[in-house]
Amino acid sequence: MKTINKVLIANRGEIACRIIQTCRNMGIETVTLFTEGEEKLPHRYKSDEALYLGGGPLHDTYLNQDKILQLAEQVGADAIHPGYGFLSENSSFARKVEKSKVLFVGPSPESMELMGDKIASKIKIEEIGAPAVPGYHGKDQSLKKLRQESGKIGYPVLIKASAGGGGKGMRVVNEDSAFAEALESAKREALNAFGNDQVLIEKYIQNPRHIEVQVFGDKLGNVIHLFERECSIQRRHQKIIEECPSPAIDSKIRSKICQTAVDIAKSINYVGAGTVEFMLEESGDFYFLEMNTRLQVEHPVTEMVTGTDLVKWQIQIAENKKLPLTQSELRSRGHAIECRLYAEDPDHEFLPSIGRIEYVGTPQTRDSRLDTGYVDGNSVSINFDPMLAKLVVWGENREEAIAKLKESLAEVPFFGIKTNGNYLSRIIKHPQFIKGETYTHFVETHKNELGPLEPTESEVAVSIAAYLLSGKKSFTGTVNTSSADQSPWDQLIDFRNV
Repeated sequence: MKTINKVLIANRGEIACRIIQTCRNMGIETVTLFTEGEEKLPHRYKSDEALYLGGGPLHDTYLNQDKILQLAEQVGADAIHPGYGFLSENSSFARKVEKSKVLFVGPSPESMELMGDKIASKIKIEEIGAPAVPGYHGKDQSLKKLRQESGKIGYPVLIKASAGGGGKGMRVVNEDSAFAEALESAKREALNAFGNDQVLIEKYIQNPRHIEVQVFGDKLGNVIHLFERECSIQRRHQKIIEECPSPAIDSKIRSKICQTAVDIAKSINYVGAGTVEFMLEESGDFYFLEMNTRLQVEHPVTEMVTGTDLVKWQIQIAENKKLPLTQSELRSRGHAIECRLYAEDPDHEFLPSIGRIEYVGTPQTRDSRLDTGYVDGNSVSINFDPMLAKLVVWGENREEAIAKLKESLAEVPFFGIKTNGNYLSRIIKHPQFIKGETYTHFVETHKNELGPLEPTESEVAVSIAAYLLSGKKSFTGTVNTSSADQSPWDQLIDFRNV
């Protein structure tokens, strides 16, 4: 059993800062990476050591597998934590790390390859008898065959790239006459995004909910779930609001969907943090969608209701330790909601917003948490993902959590650039959201109701007060963080990972 004393974080921004926080609490040294223009970002100076990757395109920096592994060995890192995105689900990188003397904080390359291939994963799901969306995932990729299978399935159908995700290479086709053009477009986009134009065809489920289950496995064969997350509020197939537990499912469905996720993970001998995603119909029937073989962006809502630190769990599993808790020992308490703050202008077609951040607000509301990779004076560029932060709140129940999220959103402006903060506020104030009646097309359906509105006087006052009266940090670009406690549950008020 190898003890991890030093971790190289092969990532940036808020997730790098999040990993630093846990490593610090565990007494583990951290090494981060930075590129040209990132010298003043928190992930650069919060770690014990930072290494310069240079400038240029991503394949020369954060996607440069050989360089990152070489740097890890050079500084004597015991492990590499990939975070999410970048190389986190790259089986080639995981295999290279596996062959070195450095540990990879994540699942096996074999699990990544199987679940990263949507066609292979669908076949596996069918083998174990888990519910899957009716569809075609064969090798014959000719227009004639794909069109024929779509007719058998019945329109509308969804054309989906077999590799990758995030809505790339995905098209909804409502009738046969539109199929050929949609297929050509989906294949072209998939090839550009993933280097693979293979697609699968699925029955398009009308107005589904997106439910995912957090699973964890250790190297001793134990697999458990940490309940479900509701991720139905999405824009262009990208999640923007997530919550735990889902307001849509009862204890019977929860038990069934969570056990299905565990069965899937066990069938592939899964190790580490993973998320099994499902589509849920109004009838209560659910279908396997995909499995993400990494830590999810939205993992904090699970941490908030279970009192766990999932990054700590990842590191312990990499050390070949047993899962910290058994299924019977896990409890879910209260309700947590997360929303993603992006540097974009929702009132002008969600155009990217770049430039200098003059001020980053700090949530004052009790049981709130802001995970961000920016502080006052930092600049947002177009070179990376536009996500600025994740705002997470916890309440005794969903009603209380929504009320706290409303307050917290007003307390965390990013002055100097445009954000989607007001847009998120409009979503959580919508009557259907408050009732828990959400589905994946929510924002498109209510587009007109979610349009630009002038902020109220009270909202403006709260933002100004947050700016003038915040006692959590100075105005020099530094942020006070709590040093040490056992888990995010112990730090609900002050768990700001920057």
